[in-house]
Amino acid sequence: MAKPAPTPEAASPGSLSFQESDSTLVIGLSGRWSVESGLPPLSEVEQRLGGIRRIAFDTSSLESWDSGLLAFLTKIVELARARGLEVDLSRLPAGVRRLLDLAQAVPERKDALRKDIDRPLLEDVGIATIKTVEETRTTLAFLGELVLAFGRFFTFRARYRAWDLWLFIQEAGPKALPIVTLISFLSGVILAFVGAVQLRMFGGQIYIADLVAIGMTREMGALMTAVIMAGRTGASFAAQLGTMKVTQEIDAFKAMGFEPMDFLVLPRVTALTAMMPLLTLYADLVGMLGGAFIGIGMLDITFPSYYVETTKAITITYVMVGLFKSVVYGSIIAFFGCLRGINTGNSSSAVGDATTSAVVSSIVFCVVANGVMAVLSYVLNI
Repeated sequence: MAKPAPTPEAASPGSLSFQESDSTLVIGLSGRWSVESGLPPLSEVEQRLGGIRRIAFDTSSLESWDSGLLAFLTKIVELARARGLEVDLSRLPAGVRRLLDLAQAVPERKDALRKDIDRPLLEDVGIATIKTVEETRTTLAFLGELVLAFGRFFTFRARYRAWDLWLFIQEAGPKALPIVTLISFLSGVILAFVGAVQLRMFGGQIYIADLVAIGMTREMGALMTAVIMAGRTGASFAAQLGTMKVTQEIDAFKAMGFEPMDFLVLPRVTALTAMMPLLTLYADLVGMLGGAFIGIGMLDITFPSYYVETTKAITITYVMVGLFKSVVYGSIIAFFGCLRGINTGNSSSAVGDATTSAVVSSIVFCVVANGVMAVLSYVLNI
């Protein structure tokens, strides 16, 4: 054990003294050796190692010590061994010797410290390609298993709890209404303001109703709802399944004879895909109310005029296009949420990574799908 530290007035910082005799360097350690009070430079020892074969220590004047002394002695031992010198530790305090033996018993691993590796560009490209191929294979395998699960579902052979399905419907539907209401209302307000800036120049404020109605039913209602559900429900699916993977609950399902795709993934995908069209219809309505709030309250448009113009602008085709997009978005969000959760790593940090990846993948692929469907709508004149 370390000697009790003297009072601050009597304590002196650690210092070194040297004596040479018969090719032996005796290093005297005196004073208070601690990280707080500072340590002598190792260069003082290095300068006296010429012509020396053996190093010993004198600790008769040592007042107190902490880990700073251990670090200093460890450096001296490493320096002596690098030069082929013998080190005598017998005169050190017993506690210091035990700690030094413990530190030297398990040497530092050569790869323990992280080093930046400067790889060639071609190697980076190869690594990225291999990773992309592996992720693609995993995604296609998961998609195939999900298709088979839906095959069992429609033939009434899937094993899952109906209560879980209703629970996920509630999570993805009614509980999402508050945030959908807020975002959809603000989307309608934004569309109305954007249209008002240009349409007022031509005295066509009444056509703000057309802009908001068509924009919400064809595009904004479904897309904004998809973004909300990706950050809310898709992330929840990834976190839930990822945690179950880390705690080995999914392995337990397999051991008990349950198919995880049927019991865990199928209810989640079904619930979100079924709720997205309903949420989109609700978002369309709320968005049009937001546009009406601006048009009637700030642009001097009467309610009957706004209502009539809105009903003339909306067609069943626009509504069906938006609903079809919402089904596609819901499927994408549920798919990536469950995919990232099922294939997460076995650590707590991997759950967070899987959740982030699920949200990013869902939003990116929803936007890509939106672009593809916009082109198809133009080609088909829908």
